[in-house]
Amino acid sequence: MAQTWVISDTHFRHGAILTFKDYAGKPPRTFDSVDHMDQCMMDNWNDMIKPEDTVYHLGDVLFGENKLDWMQENFQKLPGKKYLILGNHDNPKFMGMFFKQIMFWKDMDGLILSHIPLHPSTLAETHRFGSGNVLNVHGHIHSNPSPEGPYKCVCVEQTDYKPVNIDELRNA
Repeated sequence: MAQTWVISDTHFRHGAILTFKDYAGKPPRTFDSVDHMDQCMMDNWNDMIKPEDTVYHLGDVLFGENKLDWMQENFQKLPGKKYLILGNHDNPKFMGMFFKQIMFWKDMDGLILSHIPLHPSTLAETHRFGSGNVLNVHGHIHSNPSPEGPYKCVCVEQTDYKPVNIDELRNA
């Protein structure tokens, strides 16, 4: 049976991200090289995702040089039907050829997928989300903590560089 997955902030090809520090001053990505980081995330994706599965990438797919070449050589080999929630480092013109659809956010019956954590007043909009009892599944903040309240960060730094099954988020 097909499953649905989410992942965020892979930053494929982003060598400088290996030098970034988190809010505690520690480097969250401790790979030997950008190639090692990319291969780890691709291996995890391939181990978990089946061709019939759906994957929502919550933005910031890749960064750096030779994006088109890298995406054509590598990203298309990753299984699943891929949808992009646009991140602040994503170019929709360029990314459109690699995803079935590009969105700003996605309402999934109680789960709101977005790149950045949405403001609490947005999550409380009953005309948009019904009862207002929703979980905002987001990326963008990397290893930093989510805001208090109905938020779950799925940045790779917080998911052991693996996609997360949507059912795990619904049942958490």
